Amino acid sequence: MSNERLRSALLAQGKTLQDLAEAIDVNPKTVERWITQDKVPYRRHQYATAAFLKVDATTLWDDSRAVESAADLSKAEILTVYPHRHMVPSSLWRDIYERAEKHVDVLVYSGLWLSEDPQFHDLLKRKVQGNAQVRILLGDPGCRAVEQRGIDEGHRIMDGKIRNALMNYQPLFASHPDIGFRLHDATLYNSLFRADDEMLVNTHVYGIGAYMAPVLHLRRLPGGGLFDTYANSIEQTWGGARQVADHDITGA
Repeated sequence: MSNERLRSALLAQGKTLQDLAEAIDVNPKTVERWITQDKVPYRRHQYATAAFLKVDATTLWDDSRAVESAADLSKAEILTVYPHRHMVPSSLWRDIYERAEKHVDVLVYSGLWLSEDPQFHDLLKRKVQGNAQVRILLGDPGCRAVEQRGIDEGHRIMDGKIRNALMNYQPLFASHPDIGFRLHDATLYNSLFRADDEMLVNTHVYGIGAYMAPVLHLRRLPGGGLFDTYANSIEQTWGGARQVADHDITGA
């Protein structure tokens, strides 16, 4: 007996079993058995397959394991956990944004390292020209939350780092006004980097810089709640943020 629903879903998306195997990191022969022998994958592979094919897992398998609690779904949304930000592959930051078609969001205090990357600037230009919504949220350099974060990291220069980031982004302000830049005064517990249904969550830990803190690589799954919790945080922060003014860059 074969799984014709899975075969049809692949055909509908114009994908091969090799494409699926590479996307969810399994052996192609394993995917072949799912189809030709109607083998039921592990839950995490069910959810990953459903996300890749943009369908609900229950449309592909009747197995009771496909219908799980929100807690199980949320766990399945975690692709990888990196102990420290500096351990995240350098290509991953650009790769997830390159894949984005609708949403490119950055929610940080300074994110200075991104602002210094000319390839990231070029990526932002391409995405906004492709009609993606691009939003960069930096901390308000004069607010209490920014001052406190600097203290928490063991320094008092967070406001200066933000102004440096704004100076780096300044050429984009006039040349690409569709790129949204705003300043927030929120207390951040994470820095968030969203690209459509993927996100990197860089946690904030008292006493160390964000580059030493853990990073979660998330992928949104239908029915899961973890990704949406962080995505909603971006929306709320954006709604309460303000436009960038000249004095934010100069400090005058």
